[in-house]
Amino acid sequence: MKSLYVSRLVWLVLIAFVLAFVAAYALPGLFPLVQLGLLVFGLLLMLDGLLLFRAPAGVFARRDVPERLSNGDENPVDIYLENRYPFRVWLEVIDEIPFQFQRRDVLFTVSLKSNEPKTIRYELRPVKRGEYSFGVVNVYAQSPLRLLKRRYSFSQNKLVAVYPSFLQMRQYELLAISNRLTEVGIKRIRRLGHSMEFEQVRPYVPGDDVRTLNWKATARRTDSQGASFMVNAYQDERSQAVYCLIDKGRVMKSPFEGLTLLDYAINASLVLSNIALLKQDRAGLLTFSDRIGQMVPAERRSGHLMRILEVLYKQKTRFLETDYETLYASVRTHIRQRSLLLLFTNFETLNALHRQLPYLRRLAKDHLLIVVFFENTELRSLLTEPAENTEAVYQKTIAEKFFYEKKLIVKELQRHGIQAILTAPQNLTANTVNKYLELKARGMI
Repeated sequence: MKSLYVSRLVWLVLIAFVLAFVAAYALPGLFPLVQLGLLVFGLLLMLDGLLLFRAPAGVFARRDVPERLSNGDENPVDIYLENRYPFRVWLEVIDEIPFQFQRRDVLFTVSLKSNEPKTIRYELRPVKRGEYSFGVVNVYAQSPLRLLKRRYSFSQNKLVAVYPSFLQMRQYELLAISNRLTEVGIKRIRRLGHSMEFEQVRPYVPGDDVRTLNWKATARRTDSQGASFMVNAYQDERSQAVYCLIDKGRVMKSPFEGLTLLDYAINASLVLSNIALLKQDRAGLLTFSDRIGQMVPAERRSGHLMRILEVLYKQKTRFLETDYETLYASVRTHIRQRSLLLLFTNFETLNALHRQLPYLRRLAKDHLLIVVFFENTELRSLLTEPAENTEAVYQKTIAEKFFYEKKLIVKELQRHGIQAILTAPQNLTANTVNKYLELKARGMI
């Protein structure tokens, strides 16, 4: 009986019968008709119950969810349904999704013919990494009479891990392979000159750059027809070390569109590491806050990207002030070769930058440092709205001050020879990859 439910139609009909019995007191001739109607309604309820419960398993359902979900992306979830009754049924499907989504609208209504299968697809967008627990799939079946409901519960209690945005990583990887990165905002960078990594000396062919002629090799090699020109052949520089330094301090806890700045930095780091590996460079990782977190040395071997993904999955924000002195000491100890360092952090004021600037300058002395910090999109939206009163004018003035101070931070970093990226959180990945490709094209790494 726990699986038996009454539809709204039954309650409406019972209310109608109550009103009819009240009216029968004033019209006694109506009383037998109301009794007959109530008897017929009772028989219909019994018939409806017999139709629903005579089959032990009239409906089958199954939830198909990926083994892991991508943080910040729309992940597909499928519910497979099959009607095993000999008649058409109307189904209400309620999926018990993890509490982290805070959604109460995962309800679907479908109608299935006898032996008809159907798949319902919907999407979930997690905004926090970790383990998510899915509950049961509840299906409420109704016969053509639509009076009673029978509940079927399909227990699929499943733990699913939410990883950094590997869907975004795959998207960029496929676009890079097909040379279509411009579709997601990646610019085509014109290569300036060529790299100076020598490969071999080979004979000259029409179209070679005459500036690469090797006159000594040409003088040594002659044939019966005269001199045979030789040129130096170069190849793109490879195996450069690219490190993503991710700040886990309190400044990275700020939320934008559901994701924290730390999650945006983690997603961008995963994409950039994959692009660097595709460019034959070595990708590494270092997380820090008031102390050094996890470190992954820059490598290119098989399975290295999965190792980076597993480390990024476990990162959490710490609510303490970031210690850049400890960061500098760790980089100086563990990263001996000159490398490209992308520091994901956030500075809200110029004074906050000045406190850390001595350590940033020391990092930039030994490595090519790029400081990536975030634009406050709420301030930008406030600046675009018209001021209608004195309070709004005051708020816009303060917003202008903070917005202008972000630009001063960029100027101050550039004045000390430090590359800087000021970006909105949603544009972080594209802008970071653009900067990496630009530096790669200029031969700066």
